[in-house]
Amino acid sequence: MSTLLSDYDYHLPEKLIGQQPREPRDHARLMLVNRKNESIEHKRFYDIIDYLNEGDILVRNSTKVIPARLFGHKETGGVLEILLIKRIDLDTWECLLKPAKKLKVGQKLFIGHGNELIGELLEIKDDGNRIIKFTYEGAFEEVLDRLGKMPLPPYIVEALKEKDRYQTVYAIRGESVAAPTAGLHFTKELLEKIEKKGIKIVDIFLEVGLGTFRPVQTENVLEHKMHEEVYEIPQEAADIINEGKKNGKRIISVGTTSTRALESAVDENGLVKALKGSTEIFIYPGFEFKVIDALITNFHLPKSTLLMLVSALSSREFMLKVYDIAVKEEYHFFSFGDAMFIY
Repeated sequence: MSTLLSDYDYHLPEKLIGQQPREPRDHARLMLVNRKNESIEHKRFYDIIDYLNEGDILVRNSTKVIPARLFGHKETGGVLEILLIKRIDLDTWECLLKPAKKLKVGQKLFIGHGNELIGELLEIKDDGNRIIKFTYEGAFEEVLDRLGKMPLPPYIVEALKEKDRYQTVYAIRGESVAAPTAGLHFTKELLEKIEKKGIKIVDIFLEVGLGTFRPVQTENVLEHKMHEEVYEIPQEAADIINEGKKNGKRIISVGTTSTRALESAVDENGLVKALKGSTEIFIYPGFEFKVIDALITNFHLPKSTLLMLVSALSSREFMLKVYDIAVKEEYHFFSFGDAMFIY
């Protein structure tokens, strides 16, 4: 097992970073990765139904992404960008501001035509984040929907044509500032076919935070501190998963966020607990998975904790071979990229 950050690096040509989502959603490419015999096949995402078995349990993160990116101006007229990170209470949020250096506590920020949304800077945190209290008329969610833009990752430089394309078709609720991107490939029609085949679909929730884009900055990966994310496993979800495990059925996680929630909520007996909590779980090679048997995921950033997570499910050496093949075959990478099914 390697704990060196440099051992999780690979070369990715910039042209392979997906800038626009695949259309239709389920026409993305799909790499089938058999971790037992280390074989690889190339398909389309809609083919995944052929590799799901009756009785399998598909666990998805049904969090909703909010249009958390706002543009406004200071009282002096200077333009700034506000990124909502975490809700503190009804009208107060922890935010990232750009540019932020000259802003002082008590200053007002104005957003929208006619200043529909006004923020007041309450606190400057040690990590540089700001606490802002907003005033507005009506419901905050409606104001945000009008004024906000989807918080696309920094490596996506093209404008998104439709807001909903950075949202899964099954998003229910939540305040995520990044999408659980493995789920972006599913269409409602594909999900209906999957259910008709006898596969159970389970909804859990994990609020995807900004930390998902933060790079590892320590060469010894064990010194890296994971960002905290809030998650919820409903009772119905826990019951279905535990019953499936007891009957020897596969638990298939849709994405690394679902994986982190499930592996955070398991007890010493291997049972998934119904709970609301927060997790800083760090999954890297050597980790013993207690819940999931297979994973649907996208292709992740070099030197990222997500690449370490998928390496833990097979091995670092094999996963780097998989990524090398993906580059040679010109798969698309990251949030708007193609998918792999590790089973």
